[in-house]
Amino acid sequence: MHFLPHWLAVSCFLLLAHQEALAASESSLPRSIPLLRRAPPQRNATEVLAWLKQQKDLLVAKYQGRSGQQKRASGMNLLTNQGADTSFYGSIAVGTPPVAYNVILDTGSSDLWLAASDGLSTFNDGIAKFDSSASSTFKDLNTTFSITYGSGAARGTLGQDVVRMAGFELNPQIFAVVTQESGVLTAPVSGLMGMGFQTIASSGATPFWEALASNNGTLDQPLMAFQLTRFVDAQSAQELEPGGTFSLGAVNTSLFTGEIDYQDIPDGQEGFWLQELTGLNVNGNSVTLPSGSDSYGAIDTGTTLVSGPEDVVAALYAQIPNSQALTGQNQGFYQYPCETSVNVTLRFGSSTISWPISNADFLVGQGTTPDMCVGAFFSIGQSGGSAPPWIIGDTFLKNVYSVFRAQPPSVGFAQLSETATAMNGVTGPAPSPTIGSVATVEAADGTVGASATDRASTPTSSSSNGAVSRSQVTAWLFWGVVSAGLLL
Repeated sequence: MHFLPHWLAVSCFLLLAHQEALAASESSLPRSIPLLRRAPPQRNATEVLAWLKQQKDLLVAKYQGRSGQQKRASGMNLLTNQGADTSFYGSIAVGTPPVAYNVILDTGSSDLWLAASDGLSTFNDGIAKFDSSASSTFKDLNTTFSITYGSGAARGTLGQDVVRMAGFELNPQIFAVVTQESGVLTAPVSGLMGMGFQTIASSGATPFWEALASNNGTLDQPLMAFQLTRFVDAQSAQELEPGGTFSLGAVNTSLFTGEIDYQDIPDGQEGFWLQELTGLNVNGNSVTLPSGSDSYGAIDTGTTLVSGPEDVVAALYAQIPNSQALTGQNQGFYQYPCETSVNVTLRFGSSTISWPISNADFLVGQGTTPDMCVGAFFSIGQSGGSAPPWIIGDTFLKNVYSVFRAQPPSVGFAQLSETATAMNGVTGPAPSPTIGSVATVEAADGTVGASATDRASTPTSSSSNGAVSRSQVTAWLFWGVVSAGLLL
């Protein structure tokens, strides 16, 4: 008799344990987008420090420059986890006929933009680009667009066209066709979909989600929700991995347990998805926080780590024995002995619930020596502009089910279910595009091929609990068998 390897037996058990949920009817399921992740090669100390500087630069630039009838339904879009939990993206379809593109889903900004096919040679190879001439419904608005990201910027012009996502359609939706970009896109991502409020949109356009939420009768509920997977500690993770689920118009009850703890956005502050951080604890020790706006934080799916005020971040690491502040280009980051387990909790608003961050998410990578590791909390100093003191990214959001509600404007968190946590570290293929054909990509040598989203381009189907279909589970299991021996 032959027995399954231990890792495969466990994977089978976890997947089969939820088959009843997978077989449930489609009547109550929010249509959702699966998220996918790309795992990078193992980084040495020099690469980790360079990556940290890039994350800091991106955050500084992102926030310093800111001024400020359909059937009722819900939808789902499966996400992709990219870059060892560095970012998460979903898919949209644009134009007539519809063409699918991968876009970062970013609750920390409010503009939608895509790389243009007639742009300059500043785009990375392998990025599918939007060809406005190929869409019969595209209209050029002859308005320039510019937004700052990292050391460069995204620049182009505004246009409008049909945009589809998670089973919903807006016609027209204003977005930017970008001809110059630096530091944002990594193949196979073609652009970014901002999911903050219209008040912070550089283009002035109403974001896709907000247009749907403000049209009474379109969504079952005026909200969107994220469940993000964790692969940062999975040694066998591949370049792209399943990243979780984005739901629009309803929550996915299979992905969380208990009640959703909603806390309102501070009155009149709709722009970012703001929450007041009222509790911070590390290894059982409380860190003192100022009250009111000095502790506001943007809940940002488009940010990898967590940034905060210099004095509070310093006080947090003061609770970790033998921690050290980094200097030079990595000033604001801290390292600590890798053997130390760090347990951080956050509490928001008037809630009595403290939400934990796992030690795996707090540990970013190797520091200046092999026995020292860099922590995920850092400071960017005086951010200026209208940026809130805290930017709370995926380091935290991977540990909760997060809900962004338009009315009343609020953010809610809930405990992840076993169904959700069982997805962590389970390798698999990237989810299929939501709808439409697949854009082609051109390599540096002029050869043309399909983008990484070249799979069955069909509308996402859903079961009552938002879980993946039986065929997807089978595909994920098969992929695990094929790739089990591949290590980064």
